[in-house]
Amino acid sequence: MLFSSGRLAKLKYLSGSYEVVTRGDHVVCAVTGQPIPLDRLRYWSSELQEAYLSADIASHRYAAVRAEGRI
Repeated sequence: MLFSSGRLAKLKYLSGSYEVVTRGDHVVCAVTGQPIPLDRLRYWSSELQEAYLSADIASHRYAAVRAEGRI
């Protein structure tokens, strides 16, 4: 179960890593709106500066944005 009741972190997503801009314990999935504890964060887009809950969600989001011609 993914749950977080703490403080929202702000991150700068890089290719293969991220930098913490504002300390916290979680980020929010750009697609589902669910909190993602930082220790479970595995998927993000450095191009869109978004975090994703799973590889499947990230893949679908990337495909949708690409189809729109945004990346």
